[in-house]
Amino acid sequence: MPSRRRFLGLSLSTLIGGLGALFGKPRRTSAGLLLRPPGARPEPEFLDSCVRCMRCSDACPNGCIEFHGLEAGLEKAFTPFIRARSRGCIVCGDCATACPTGALVPFETTPEGLLAGVKMGTARLNESLCFSYNGRTCGACYRACPLPGIAMKIGLYEKPLLQGADRCIGCGLCEQACLHLPQAIRVIPPAQVTS
Repeated sequence: MPSRRRFLGLSLSTLIGGLGALFGKPRRTSAGLLLRPPGARPEPEFLDSCVRCMRCSDACPNGCIEFHGLEAGLEKAFTPFIRARSRGCIVCGDCATACPTGALVPFETTPEGLLAGVKMGTARLNESLCFSYNGRTCGACYRACPLPGIAMKIGLYEKPLLQGADRCIGCGLCEQACLHLPQAIRVIPPAQVTS
């Protein structure tokens, strides 16, 4: 049977840990860059309109939507994100259709609809890491892209040729498919994209 002193100590440490999670400085606790689900409004609007109902995750057939914990700070706590390296988004649109508040705006799943309604981020390639730029052929990222020939073209030896931020929807499927560790292609969230 635990002693009273041990019980009080555990209770106090739990309270301090909880207060630290609530009021402490947010820490980066997860590897990789985190993307909002497809159809997300710009970040300030998204945070204002997301009610943390988690319906987007329930609707996702790919199981790629996760949620921030309290360690991300109160503003972002329990909001959805996608970790592309673990599981990219198949841009089916089910999460946006399920969103009751418009934090995720529904979009058409045609190439035109994806380009008009989805901006999760922009793919960036590190040629020094990419197999196809270093004497081997790969092409895994191109084959994973939902907009082949639009967001990404393929060159000699299956070199991925990114077509720019206005053509990449940032779904993260290329990052997930990359065979190199660390990955040669990464999707950068809109707030962190610099030309």
